[in-house]
Amino acid sequence: MEKSKKIVVVDASVVAKWFIDEEYTGEALKMREDYKNGVVDIWSTQLMPFEVLNALRYNPEFSQKEIEKAANALSRYRIALYPLLNDLRESCVRIALKYGITIYDASYISLGHHLNKELYTADEKLLTKIDKDEEEAVHHIREYPA
Repeated sequence: MEKSKKIVVVDASVVAKWFIDEEYTGEALKMREDYKNGVVDIWSTQLMPFEVLNALRYNPEFSQKEIEKAANALSRYRIALYPLLNDLRESCVRIALKYGITIYDASYISLGHHLNKELYTADEKLLTKIDKDEEEAVHHIREYPA
């Protein structure tokens, strides 16, 4: 019997670290390797690739060509991208208003709730805004299993 893979939800701050070398890049790359090796499945929202590419666009170290290469890489990874409307629309709005966060950030938390899976983020500002007692499945990428 085949063992089922662990499913994790990620936001754009984690995936951006696959391309930008900064604090916690090692943990983000470990998750990516686990995904490539079939240890975990990664899910995210349909917004994630656009947010990642936007982060690269505003990083002075990335040229147009490098951003295009990153876009191609994101397509090749074939991460499961969940639509924002339908199942997530109401919870996105509710969570965004409850914590005073963007709809973008709330969409990742909503997806984690919807799938009943852990969300990993590198967004420390987001983590300071949410109630960790209520959002216990939201983790900083540094907590990703080694």
